[in-house]
Amino acid sequence: MSESVKELISQMTNEQLFAVWFLIGAALVFWMQAGFAMVEAGFTRAKNTGNIIMKNLMDFCIGTVTFILIGFGLLMGEDLVGFIGKPGFDLFTAYDSFNFSSFVFNLVFCATTATIVSGAMAERTKFLSYCVYSGIISAVIYPVEAHWIWGGGWLSQLGFHDFAGSCAIHMVLKRKRTAA
Repeated sequence: MSESVKELISQMTNEQLFAVWFLIGAALVFWMQAGFAMVEAGFTRAKNTGNIIMKNLMDFCIGTVTFILIGFGLLMGEDLVGFIGKPGFDLFTAYDSFNFSSFVFNLVFCATTATIVSGAMAERTKFLSYCVYSGIISAVIYPVEAHWIWGGGWLSQLGFHDFAGSCAIHMVLKRKRTAA
């Protein structure tokens, strides 16, 4: 076997192993959804447990649809002036060369970002209001902010590196407190 063939096989193997590792990471992040649901159910009154579980389920359902239609393009699309990614439907138009493991990994992080807030909103919001919030954060807020870090936006251009998504997830949720 020639050296170029061996090198090609090695490169393809490394790419496949990386994709599998990405998907294992995505599965672990996805299980955080269940963990958040259990924690939130434990912190609320028993009569609201079903509502909490349903909100966590809807985070992923609504988040998936909005992330496919709008969010993924804003997150990983071609960079426009460092602020936002160019929306596109590569998932549907270029599926033969589309990086599905990256898509799934980013999808579960997006849904987890929406789920984190549900504990703070437990027993305080109506179900429909929460679903609207979940759709907005999954379609626009998280993808734009994560684009700055992972999609080639202004923070990544400055050399910023976010290890394991901690900043990309939690930066969405923090706001400055003002004195009353």
